Amino acid sequence: MIPIDKLSYYSNLRHVNAAEKFTFSMLSLTACIVSRSIVIALLILSVTGILNVCKGGLPLSVYIRLMRIPVVFLVSGTLAIYINISKTPLDAFAFPVGAYYITGSIRGLLKGTQLICTALSSVSCLYFLSLNTPMTDILNVLKRLHVPALILELMLLIYRYIFVIMHLASDITVSQNSRLGNIRLSTAGKSFAAMVSSVFIKSIRRSREIYDALEARCYDGTLQVLSEDYPIKLSEILCIAVFETLLYLMIIIGRLSGGIL
Repeated sequence: MIPIDKLSYYSNLRHVNAAEKFTFSMLSLTACIVSRSIVIALLILSVTGILNVCKGGLPLSVYIRLMRIPVVFLVSGTLAIYINISKTPLDAFAFPVGAYYITGSIRGLLKGTQLICTALSSVSCLYFLSLNTPMTDILNVLKRLHVPALILELMLLIYRYIFVIMHLASDITVSQNSRLGNIRLSTAGKSFAAMVSSVFIKSIRRSREIYDALEARCYDGTLQVLSEDYPIKLSEILCIAVFETLLYLMIIIGRLSGGIL
């Protein structure tokens, strides 16, 4: 079981209605992307973080470690927006290097900050859904939204097959480590290549075995997965409605005023 999947089953919000969590995540994600507002992004980021840690029971250190993954990619990706090399200094900062300047503009800093905040807030919305809702519950919500059955089955098979590949890779890595296959960089490279090729071959063989097992159980092209339905609570619906209404009112006011919230 991968860590995020394990955390979703141990979450205190596990037994909250999946449709409520899905609606909250998608509406917040849409508001964040549409607004491109730093204030709205920080508000969503704070609320989802509080829900994950305080309500969901997720350890703060784990949540920070999960959020650190997209931060690394975002910071490295937005350096080109923040920093320019030009012969003309810009209005935010400028450091002379010979005949050129390492410089940046206020507009570029604002755009980069907007991009980082929007992306982090969007990731936090998806984290809220995935860290508190098992995959089977999410697929059940999508089924009720009339998503094509083929897409749902592919999602389920790909998701479950991740565990098969991870298990194969883990067993091979343990075997290689017991034989000192990763003791040096040169041997580690060869061991990794051997592990990848072995996992590829064994995963194809395992996929055939899984399909044979499905056929033996009268597989007719449709995967039936048991799911639990949790009651919808009026108090939770009201909280979601109030929060999302506040978000979209902020977006409308910001658009009408022509400013950045």
